[in-house]
Amino acid sequence: MNLTAALPTLAFLGIGLMGKPMAMRLLHAGYPLTAWNRTRSKAEALVPLNARIAADPADAVRHADIVITMLEAGPIVGEVLDQAMAGLRAGSLVVDMSSTHQSEAQAFHAKLAAHGVSFIDAPVSGGVLGAEAGTLAIMAGGSAADFRRVEAVLAAMGRPTLVGPAGCGQVAKLCNQLIVGGTLSIVAEALLLAQAGGADPAAVRTAIRGGFAESRILEVHGQRMLDRNFMPGGQVKSQTKDLENVLIAAATAGVTLPVTELVTQHYRSILEQVPNADQSAALLALERINAGKRLGEGPDRLP
Repeated sequence: MNLTAALPTLAFLGIGLMGKPMAMRLLHAGYPLTAWNRTRSKAEALVPLNARIAADPADAVRHADIVITMLEAGPIVGEVLDQAMAGLRAGSLVVDMSSTHQSEAQAFHAKLAAHGVSFIDAPVSGGVLGAEAGTLAIMAGGSAADFRRVEAVLAAMGRPTLVGPAGCGQVAKLCNQLIVGGTLSIVAEALLLAQAGGADPAAVRTAIRGGFAESRILEVHGQRMLDRNFMPGGQVKSQTKDLENVLIAAATAGVTLPVTELVTQHYRSILEQVPNADQSAALLALERINAGKRLGEGPDRLP
């Protein structure tokens, strides 16, 4: 029996920092996959894994059962879907794993439905390391039937969860980024307070780990702050964009999020100076408003 023949045929649009390792996970899992990227050379890096490289989005999706997009922002997703429309087959399924506005995801859903194409928005969390390891948190918005169609494909890249109808994946991603941004800022405050109060901030971090304050952010980004290592994983510009989107969603939903408003202001304050720095640069935003206070003695490592 040919197991590959039983697998859905995939198209992957957007072979960037996140898209490349995600597509690689799918290829390693045995899925037949056609890749497209605006800069063709990035997609060609997948040829040794038996990916087919398409000349344009319409060519990429022509024979695909499932189309995955992983692009920079909603307007770009819209442009690429418009370019792909001529090749999309009725009955196929588009899964957008980019971070967009909820309203954009809902618009994509409506537009594709008019052409007989299903849609799921499935943004991710976990960064490049999670993409490489296949451990991404995948938050899916769509119908239960469509989710069942794509669940095994998504599981090759991480842990998928259906959180509601189309557009709700983006809401879940915003909730994730709200918690990430807020926790980064609180960890920065805790470490700076420890040092300013005369304690060893590294020892304080060790002391509180394992208690209720423990988190992946305290573990990974707390150490980054102590080392003043702001070389990017997630970036200040991405975190700022996500927080801005949280505030838009909050306004749409009619709720006020005062902590998120404050955290967003902190990220805005360093956006022009260090847009490509790691999101742990929340520490730098905090130090800007605490003149003369600085965590550690080492130099900053910045992109």
